[in-house]
Amino acid sequence: MTTYGLCDVISTETIAEMLDTVRVLIRALAAGVIILALYGGCGTTPVEPPRRENVLQRILPSAVQIILENPEGRRVRTGSGVVIASRGSECFVVTSGHTVAGVIGRSEISLLFGRQRGAGTRASATVLAHRETEDVDIALLSAQSDQCVPARPAAGPELGEAVWVIGFPWGRNMLLASGIVSQVSFGDAADGESQSRLMVDASVSYGSSGGGVYEARGGGLLGLVEGYRTARVTSKGTEQPWYIDVPVPGQTLVTPLTDIRRFLADTGHADLIEGASSSTGRAAR
Repeated sequence: MTTYGLCDVISTETIAEMLDTVRVLIRALAAGVIILALYGGCGTTPVEPPRRENVLQRILPSAVQIILENPEGRRVRTGSGVVIASRGSECFVVTSGHTVAGVIGRSEISLLFGRQRGAGTRASATVLAHRETEDVDIALLSAQSDQCVPARPAAGPELGEAVWVIGFPWGRNMLLASGIVSQVSFGDAADGESQSRLMVDASVSYGSSGGGVYEARGGGLLGLVEGYRTARVTSKGTEQPWYIDVPVPGQTLVTPLTDIRRFLADTGHADLIEGASSSTGRAAR
């Protein structure tokens, strides 16, 4: 490349060549900017997962506490539940069938909404459907409430997926536990139906039955706490032997969302949750 001193005389032809060179460089630079813009526009921007605080704000209001009292007002049983739908001021809650078994018509059933903020608000509940068999352990309740926040159904469980479990152990305050999906098993029945079984390693205790199991990533409902495996601890060296059944850590049984959908469809409430279908295979929607 030719260099010039400050005192050199530059001809008109040389100036013209220099201007042409500058124009070529400008065009090349502009073309590079356009190409980068096009490639940048075609690329995908990674989507960040929701923050944990946002997920919890979404799922906590859907958890309700269930209280059963005798006519004298004495508490006889407690449980947990999840809001799945609302129709105006009517709120629909699912829980475990054994939570209300044996006391329907003999006890007053109440639901406590908004327990994540304190004492919550109480509403009288009615049992719309109930089953407690070897394959089904679900109940559907209804109550009038202006604090009805339904949970969003999840796509489905994945082994190792992080989860949140919400319940009210021993009839007290809301308890939030974390864990993973530790087991997903499927059994094919002779008629082609598959009964799924789900297990998480989050620890729960008495009173958490019917509580929601949510995916930690997006807050979708995966199922309900069905129960937990127990180990019997027996006393020794006492005149009157006694024993106590304690939960086995990491073996919490879950009623999956597929069973909830089937139960709702079979009891005539398929419209309460997306994707529900009866055991005969009829689509709910």
